[in-house]
Amino acid sequence: MNETNQNRQVRVIPATKRWVSDRRQLMTLDNVRVAAYCRVSTGDETLQTSYTKQVEYYTRIIHTNPRWQFAGIYADEAATGTSRKKRMQFNRMISDAMEGEIDYIITKSISRFARNTLDALDCVRQMQQLDPPVGVYFEKENIDTLDVKSELILTILSAMAQDESRSISDNIRWTFQRNFQEGKPHIDIDRLLGYNKGPKGEWLINDEEAETVRYIFQHYLDGESGRKSARDLNAMGKKTSRGNDWYVSSVFNILRNEKFVGDCEMQKTITQNFLTHESIPNNGEAPKYYVKDHHEGIIDRKLWDAVQQKLKEM
Repeated sequence: MNETNQNRQVRVIPATKRWVSDRRQLMTLDNVRVAAYCRVSTGDETLQTSYTKQVEYYTRIIHTNPRWQFAGIYADEAATGTSRKKRMQFNRMISDAMEGEIDYIITKSISRFARNTLDALDCVRQMQQLDPPVGVYFEKENIDTLDVKSELILTILSAMAQDESRSISDNIRWTFQRNFQEGKPHIDIDRLLGYNKGPKGEWLINDEEAETVRYIFQHYLDGESGRKSARDLNAMGKKTSRGNDWYVSSVFNILRNEKFVGDCEMQKTITQNFLTHESIPNNGEAPKYYVKDHHEGIIDRKLWDAVQQKLKEM
Protein backbone atom coordinates (compact mmCIF):
# COMPACT_ATOMS: atom_id res chain seq x y z
CA MET A 1 0.00 0.00 0.00
CA ASN A 2 2.73 2.43 1.01
CA GLU A 3 4.80 1.51 -2.04
CA THR A 4 1.83 2.10 -4.34
CA ASN A 5 1.17 5.51 -2.83
CA GLN A 6 4.80 6.49 -3.29
CA ASN A 7 4.60 5.75 -7.03
CA ARG A 8 1.53 7.87 -7.65
CA GLN A 9 2.03 11.04 -9.68
CA VAL A 10 0.40 14.17 -8.34
CA ARG A 11 -0.52 16.90 -10.79
CA VAL A 12 -0.57 20.39 -9.34
CA ILE A 13 -3.47 22.57 -10.41
CA PRO A 14 -2.28 26.14 -9.82
CA ALA A 15 -4.43 28.65 -7.99
CA THR A 16 -6.22 31.06 -10.28
CA LYS A 17 -8.07 33.25 -7.81
CA ARG A 18 -6.51 35.99 -5.73
CA TRP A 19 -6.88 35.88 -1.97
CA VAL A 20 -4.97 37.08 1.07
CA SER A 21 -2.53 34.24 1.59
CA ASP A 22 0.98 33.46 2.76
CA ARG A 23 2.52 33.97 -0.66
CA ARG A 24 3.21 36.74 -3.15
CA GLN A 25 0.80 36.68 -6.08
CA LEU A 26 1.50 39.62 -8.35
CA MET A 27 4.49 37.92 -9.96
CA THR A 28 2.88 34.49 -10.34
CA LEU A 29 -0.73 34.91 -11.46
CA ASP A 30 -1.69 35.29 -15.13
CA ASN A 31 -4.00 37.85 -16.73
CA VAL A 32 -3.68 40.27 -13.84
CA ARG A 33 -5.11 43.71 -14.52
CA VAL A 34 -2.41 46.02 -13.17
CA ALA A 35 -2.68 49.77 -12.66
CA ALA A 36 0.03 52.11 -11.42
CA TYR A 37 -0.11 55.10 -9.11
CA CYS A 38 2.39 57.97 -9.43
CA ARG A 39 2.71 61.19 -7.45
CA VAL A 40 5.08 64.07 -6.78
CA SER A 41 4.38 66.38 -3.86
CA THR A 42 5.53 69.71 -5.26
CA GLY A 43 5.61 71.69 -8.49
CA ASP A 44 9.43 71.87 -8.42
CA GLU A 45 10.87 71.42 -11.92
CA THR A 46 13.17 68.54 -10.92
CA LEU A 47 10.26 66.64 -9.38
CA GLN A 48 8.17 67.39 -12.45
CA THR A 49 10.77 65.36 -14.36
CA SER A 50 10.44 62.60 -11.74
CA TYR A 51 6.66 62.64 -12.21
CA THR A 52 6.99 62.22 -15.99
CA LYS A 53 9.54 59.44 -15.60
CA GLN A 54 7.29 57.57 -13.16
CA VAL A 55 4.42 57.61 -15.66
CA GLU A 56 6.66 56.46 -18.51
CA TYR A 57 8.29 53.75 -16.37
CA TYR A 58 5.07 52.12 -15.21
CA THR A 59 3.42 52.35 -18.61
CA ARG A 60 6.39 50.46 -20.06
CA ILE A 61 6.75 47.73 -17.44
CA ILE A 62 3.03 46.92 -17.37
CA HIS A 63 2.79 46.68 -21.16
CA THR A 64 5.92 44.52 -21.43
CA ASN A 65 4.96 41.97 -18.76
CA PRO A 66 3.19 39.05 -20.51
CA ARG A 67 1.30 38.12 -17.32
CA TRP A 68 -0.20 41.58 -16.88
CA GLN A 69 -2.97 43.54 -18.55
CA PHE A 70 -2.73 47.31 -18.59
CA ALA A 71 -5.42 48.81 -16.30
CA GLY A 72 -4.29 52.43 -16.46
CA ILE A 73 -1.96 54.98 -14.93
CA TYR A 74 -3.31 57.17 -12.14
CA ALA A 75 -1.09 60.18 -11.50
CA ASP A 76 -1.43 63.14 -9.16
CA GLU A 77 0.89 66.03 -9.90
CA ALA A 78 1.91 68.41 -7.10
CA ALA A 79 -0.45 66.74 -4.63
CA THR A 80 0.27 66.16 -0.97
CA GLY A 81 0.51 62.60 0.30
CA THR A 82 -0.73 63.36 3.80
CA SER A 83 -4.33 63.87 2.74
CA ARG A 84 -6.57 62.23 0.13
CA LYS A 85 -8.73 65.33 -0.22
CA LYS A 86 -6.94 66.86 -3.21
CA ARG A 87 -5.62 63.66 -4.80
CA MET A 88 -8.32 63.25 -7.40
CA GLN A 89 -6.56 60.53 -9.38
CA PHE A 90 -5.83 58.52 -6.23
CA ASN A 91 -9.48 58.63 -5.22
CA ARG A 92 -10.57 57.64 -8.73
CA MET A 93 -8.15 54.71 -8.66
CA ILE A 94 -9.51 53.43 -5.34
CA SER A 95 -13.06 53.79 -6.67
CA ASP A 96 -12.16 51.82 -9.82
CA ALA A 97 -10.56 49.11 -7.70
CA MET A 98 -13.69 48.86 -5.54
CA GLU A 99 -15.75 48.53 -8.73
CA GLY A 100 -13.69 45.52 -9.82
CA GLU A 101 -11.80 47.19 -12.67
CA ILE A 102 -8.33 46.58 -11.18
CA ASP A 103 -6.66 43.47 -9.75
CA TYR A 104 -3.40 45.01 -8.54
CA ILE A 105 -1.95 48.47 -8.01
CA ILE A 106 1.77 48.96 -8.31
CA THR A 107 3.50 52.06 -6.94
CA LYS A 108 7.01 53.26 -6.20
CA SER A 109 6.84 53.30 -2.41
CA ILE A 110 4.59 53.68 0.61
CA SER A 111 5.38 57.41 0.79
CA ARG A 112 4.19 57.83 -2.83
CA PHE A 113 0.96 55.99 -1.99
CA ALA A 114 0.24 57.85 1.26
CA ARG A 115 2.15 59.46 4.12
CA ASN A 116 -0.90 59.25 6.32
CA THR A 117 -0.76 55.87 8.09
CA LEU A 118 -4.51 55.73 8.59
CA ASP A 119 -5.22 56.46 4.91
CA ALA A 120 -2.69 53.89 3.71
CA LEU A 121 -3.94 51.06 5.94
CA ASP A 122 -7.62 51.94 5.44
CA CYS A 123 -7.31 51.78 1.64
CA VAL A 124 -5.28 48.57 1.73
CA ARG A 125 -7.72 46.83 4.09
CA GLN A 126 -10.78 47.94 2.12
CA MET A 127 -9.31 46.38 -1.00
CA GLN A 128 -8.22 43.23 0.88
CA GLN A 129 -11.83 42.62 1.88
CA LEU A 130 -13.13 42.62 -1.68
CA ASP A 131 -13.99 39.35 -3.41
CA PRO A 132 -11.58 38.78 -4.98
CA PRO A 133 -9.26 41.15 -3.10
CA VAL A 134 -7.24 43.86 -4.81
CA GLY A 135 -3.57 44.01 -3.93
CA VAL A 136 -1.04 46.82 -3.76
CA TYR A 137 2.62 46.22 -4.51
CA PHE A 138 5.20 48.69 -3.16
CA GLU A 139 8.36 48.36 -5.23
CA LYS A 140 10.85 50.03 -2.91
CA GLU A 141 9.78 48.06 0.16
CA ASN A 142 9.02 44.89 -1.84
CA ILE A 143 5.65 44.51 -0.11
CA ASP A 144 2.65 42.72 -1.60
CA THR A 145 -0.44 43.50 0.47
CA LEU A 146 -2.08 40.17 -0.43
CA ASP A 147 0.74 38.47 1.47
CA VAL A 148 -0.42 38.13 5.10
CA LYS A 149 3.14 38.66 6.30
CA SER A 150 3.08 42.22 4.92
CA GLU A 151 0.58 43.64 7.44
CA LEU A 152 3.01 44.34 10.30
CA ILE A 153 5.75 45.61 8.00
CA LEU A 154 3.29 47.87 6.17
CA THR A 155 2.01 49.32 9.45
CA ILE A 156 5.52 50.11 10.69
CA LEU A 157 6.72 51.60 7.41
CA SER A 158 3.55 53.67 6.96
CA ALA A 159 4.03 55.12 10.44
CA MET A 160 7.63 55.96 9.54
CA ALA A 161 6.51 57.69 6.34
CA GLN A 162 3.95 59.71 8.31
CA ASP A 163 6.57 60.69 10.87
CA GLU A 164 8.88 61.79 8.08
CA SER A 165 6.11 64.02 6.74
CA ARG A 166 5.59 65.49 10.21
CA SER A 167 9.32 66.22 10.43
CA ILE A 168 9.30 67.96 7.03
CA SER A 169 6.30 70.04 8.10
CA ASP A 170 8.04 71.04 11.34
CA ASN A 171 11.18 72.06 9.44
CA ILE A 172 9.18 74.21 7.03
CA ARG A 173 7.31 75.87 9.90
CA TRP A 174 10.60 76.52 11.72
CA THR A 175 12.06 78.13 8.56
CA PHE A 176 9.02 80.39 8.19
CA GLN A 177 9.19 81.48 11.82
CA ARG A 178 12.89 82.29 11.56
CA ASN A 179 12.13 84.43 8.50
CA PHE A 180 9.26 86.12 10.33
CA GLN A 181 11.54 86.92 13.26
CA GLU A 182 13.93 88.56 10.81
CA GLY A 183 11.12 90.57 9.23
CA LYS A 184 10.94 88.49 6.06
CA PRO A 185 7.30 87.79 5.12
CA HIS A 186 6.09 84.85 3.04
CA ILE A 187 3.74 86.64 0.65
CA ASP A 188 2.81 86.21 -2.99
CA ILE A 189 3.15 89.89 -3.94
CA ASP A 190 1.62 89.36 -7.37
CA ARG A 191 -1.66 88.38 -5.66
CA LEU A 192 -1.74 91.57 -3.60
CA LEU A 193 -3.70 94.38 -5.23
CA GLY A 194 -1.59 97.47 -5.90
CA TYR A 195 1.81 95.79 -5.88
CA ASN A 196 4.10 93.90 -8.25
CA LYS A 197 7.23 91.95 -7.47
CA GLY A 198 10.45 93.56 -8.68
CA PRO A 199 13.47 91.75 -10.18
CA LYS A 200 15.10 91.47 -6.75
CA GLY A 201 11.91 90.59 -4.92
CA GLU A 202 11.20 94.18 -3.92
CA TRP A 203 7.67 95.57 -3.60
CA LEU A 204 6.79 97.86 -6.51
CA ILE A 205 3.59 99.90 -6.54
CA ASN A 206 1.29 99.22 -9.49
CA ASP A 207 -0.09 102.71 -10.13
CA GLU A 208 -3.33 101.61 -11.80
CA GLU A 209 -4.24 99.10 -9.10
CA ALA A 210 -3.10 101.49 -6.38
CA GLU A 211 -5.78 103.95 -7.49
CA THR A 212 -8.41 101.31 -6.71
CA VAL A 213 -6.97 100.90 -3.21
CA ARG A 214 -6.96 104.66 -2.61
CA TYR A 215 -10.54 104.88 -3.93
CA ILE A 216 -11.71 102.26 -1.41
CA PHE A 217 -10.03 103.93 1.59
CA GLN A 218 -11.04 107.50 0.77
CA HIS A 219 -14.66 106.69 -0.11
CA TYR A 220 -15.10 104.63 3.04
CA LEU A 221 -13.76 107.51 5.16
CA ASP A 222 -16.13 109.86 3.31
CA GLY A 223 -19.07 107.75 4.45
CA GLU A 224 -19.60 105.41 1.51
CA SER A 225 -20.69 101.89 2.44
CA GLY A 226 -18.68 98.83 1.47
CA ARG A 227 -21.63 97.61 -0.59
CA LYS A 228 -21.78 100.81 -2.63
CA SER A 229 -17.99 100.79 -3.15
CA ALA A 230 -18.17 97.25 -4.47
CA ARG A 231 -21.04 98.14 -6.78
CA ASP A 232 -19.24 101.23 -8.12
CA LEU A 233 -15.95 99.36 -8.67
CA ASN A 234 -17.75 96.67 -10.65
CA ALA A 235 -19.48 99.36 -12.73
CA MET A 236 -16.06 100.85 -13.51
CA GLY A 237 -14.80 97.44 -14.63
CA LYS A 238 -12.31 97.14 -11.77
CA LYS A 239 -11.27 93.67 -10.59
CA THR A 240 -9.76 92.22 -7.45
CA SER A 241 -6.16 90.94 -7.42
CA ARG A 242 -7.50 87.54 -8.52
CA GLY A 243 -9.51 89.00 -11.38
CA ASN A 244 -12.86 88.61 -9.63
CA ASP A 245 -15.76 91.02 -9.14
CA TRP A 246 -15.94 93.07 -5.96
CA TYR A 247 -18.10 92.15 -2.98
CA VAL A 248 -18.57 93.76 0.43
CA SER A 249 -16.18 91.23 1.99
CA SER A 250 -13.42 91.97 -0.53
CA VAL A 251 -13.76 95.71 0.10
CA PHE A 252 -13.37 95.25 3.87
CA ASN A 253 -10.42 92.90 3.34
CA ILE A 254 -8.67 95.84 1.63
CA LEU A 255 -9.59 98.25 4.42
CA ARG A 256 -8.19 95.96 7.13
CA ASN A 257 -4.98 95.01 5.32
CA GLU A 258 -2.00 96.75 6.94
CA LYS A 259 0.17 96.16 3.89
CA PHE A 260 -1.46 99.12 2.13
CA VAL A 261 0.03 101.51 4.69
CA GLY A 262 3.44 99.87 4.33
CA ASP A 263 3.37 97.61 7.39
CA CYS A 264 3.46 93.83 7.44
CA GLU A 265 1.91 91.44 9.97
CA MET A 266 3.15 87.88 9.66
CA GLN A 267 1.71 84.52 10.74
CA LYS A 268 -1.90 85.62 10.57
CA THR A 269 -2.85 81.99 9.94
CA ILE A 270 -1.47 78.71 11.20
CA THR A 271 -1.63 75.09 10.12
CA GLN A 272 -2.67 73.03 13.12
CA ASN A 273 -2.73 69.62 11.46
CA PHE A 274 0.08 68.66 9.11
CA LEU A 275 -2.08 65.84 7.71
CA THR A 276 -4.86 68.10 6.41
CA HIS A 277 -2.74 71.21 5.66
CA GLU A 278 -5.78 73.34 6.46
CA SER A 279 -5.01 76.87 7.65
CA ILE A 280 -7.01 78.61 10.35
CA PRO A 281 -6.84 82.20 11.67
CA ASN A 282 -4.14 82.67 14.31
CA ASN A 283 -6.18 83.82 17.29
CA GLY A 284 -3.33 83.59 19.76
CA GLU A 285 -2.30 79.98 19.22
CA ALA A 286 1.08 81.16 17.88
CA PRO A 287 3.03 84.44 17.95
CA LYS A 288 2.51 87.08 15.29
CA TYR A 289 5.25 89.31 13.92
CA TYR A 290 4.62 92.94 12.97
CA VAL A 291 7.01 95.14 10.99
CA LYS A 292 6.24 98.84 10.63
CA ASP A 293 7.30 100.59 7.39
CA HIS A 294 8.32 97.30 5.83
CA HIS A 295 7.72 98.65 2.30
CA GLU A 296 6.36 101.72 0.54
CA GLY A 297 2.70 102.22 1.40
CA ILE A 298 -0.06 103.06 -1.07
CA ILE A 299 -1.97 105.18 1.44
CA ASP A 300 -0.57 107.51 4.10
CA ARG A 301 -0.69 106.65 7.79
CA LYS A 302 -3.11 109.45 8.65
CA LEU A 303 -5.74 107.99 6.28
CA TRP A 304 -5.00 104.47 7.54
CA ASP A 305 -5.45 105.43 11.20
CA ALA A 306 -8.70 107.29 10.47
CA VAL A 307 -10.15 104.29 8.59
CA GLN A 308 -9.13 101.84 11.32
CA GLN A 309 -10.78 104.02 13.94
CA LYS A 310 -13.98 104.10 11.90
CA LEU A 311 -13.88 100.32 11.49
CA LYS A 312 -13.65 99.91 15.27
CA GLU A 313 -16.75 102.04 15.68
CA MET A 314 -18.87 99.90 13.35
